[in-house]
Amino acid sequence: MTEHEHEHVRVAVIGSGFGGLGAAVRLRREGVTDFVVLERASAVGGTWRDNSYPGCACDVPSHLYSFSFAPNPEWPRAFSGQEHIRAYLERVTDVFGLRPHLRLDSEVKLMRWDAERLCWHIETTRGPLSADVVVSATGPLSDPKIPDIPGLASFPGKVFHSARWDHDYDLRGKRVAMVGTGASAIQIVPAIQPEVGRLTLFQRTPPWVMPRVDRAISGAERRLHRQLPFTTQARRATLWGIRELQVQAFTKHPDALGLVERVARRNMARAVKDPALRARLTPDYRIGCKRILLSSSYYPALARPNVDVVAAGLSEIRGSTAVAADGSEAEVDAIIFGTGFHVTDMPIAERVVGAAGTTLAEAWKGGMQALRGASAAGFPNWLTIIGPNTGLGNSSMILMIESQLNYLADYLRQLDVLGGRAALDARPGAVRAWNHRVQERMKRTVWNTGGCTSWYLDASGRNTTIWPGTTAEFRRATRRVDLTEYEVLRGPGQDPAGRRTTTSGEKSEATA
Repeated sequence: MTEHEHEHVRVAVIGSGFGGLGAAVRLRREGVTDFVVLERASAVGGTWRDNSYPGCACDVPSHLYSFSFAPNPEWPRAFSGQEHIRAYLERVTDVFGLRPHLRLDSEVKLMRWDAERLCWHIETTRGPLSADVVVSATGPLSDPKIPDIPGLASFPGKVFHSARWDHDYDLRGKRVAMVGTGASAIQIVPAIQPEVGRLTLFQRTPPWVMPRVDRAISGAERRLHRQLPFTTQARRATLWGIRELQVQAFTKHPDALGLVERVARRNMARAVKDPALRARLTPDYRIGCKRILLSSSYYPALARPNVDVVAAGLSEIRGSTAVAADGSEAEVDAIIFGTGFHVTDMPIAERVVGAAGTTLAEAWKGGMQALRGASAAGFPNWLTIIGPNTGLGNSSMILMIESQLNYLADYLRQLDVLGGRAALDARPGAVRAWNHRVQERMKRTVWNTGGCTSWYLDASGRNTTIWPGTTAEFRRATRRVDLTEYEVLRGPGQDPAGRRTTTSGEKSEATA
């Protein structure tokens, strides 16, 4: 093929987790079939494919952590495990006929905007293609982050991240260092504690942990949901409503969370009798500032005799010795990092080159910001799912994803209405206005005032991750695309109304 003789599609979706598969389903429901889903791995599932560590499960109730357009009456538990969520995503892929659109083992190496042809040129590990519109659904939990620890490279034992679990490595009887105390770690610790010889937990900051009120969903309940689908909808609506009512405490009245703190303290006191250990496990910041974690087995596991809690981060490796910031040492055979992901510095941003020839990472070097969490100025026809300030601290991300899918659908409708070759580029002033509105609302939230440093904050301390409102507010804000917030770009040979004025802009179907 020559330089311009490659496949062209209307929409290229990057990623096949909840965001990417949701976008694919929405495209088909909107009558758009000329699209591909580019996935770097060999299977769909996103974070629920990558994270298969022992004990991996969701901390959002199953009936809320699923698509509204694809209810699942067969969830086995109130909070489902990784294997059931991954199976659900595989089923969505099949039920909605997405397999023909999938391009597995196709990692995106570079996306570059072509201002003349008004399209994106995409280089993948399986060859090039172009697209009128790119939907980036790579997600914030896709690229693991391992801290730069002096001496780690020469550690003679086993090292891996929780999202890249080595199932061939036998932990039985081993001396294991668990680094981090986030959502993954509190599930891993109770799962591996009974089998390891010794477990040393390196804790930089203790989390607030609430009881996990999980249970099996009975066969009678599942039959009811199968036979009367409205009962599934009612269950989902109830779960959603409860969380919407809770939002005010996080966003407007953080002091009201003191009652929740007392519940969390009682949860700890029941399982941890040693006052010294309890002191190490008690946070010194307002609950909710970091994500509230759910577990009924984490504290009991930490109280077991083969577990040591070091109230300091891992600072150095000397041979087989793990050294904490407070000087504590532990001889270990394996190091497991539960240290999170590149959230506020998304690696995909380094691979997106916009209209000015600069990368999205360069455009975001002062902090991520996007119009309504979707569009970045200077990057026409490029939309992101789970973009800046679309995360949640207390509810289901699927609710936010579906709102963003509404925005995507209207974006494509607006392009159709414009006619001809057209693209939309977010106006810098509109992006700044939206971001200012978000950050002003953020000032009084618990995430900014709670006294902690969390993964919600970027390098400059700004919260570029969380949405400071209800999911209903976000849905209203993303229901329609406001064309006044965008500059309309036209291809060569078209006037502002999209009418052809010359043949100079004419392209073949394969390259247009």
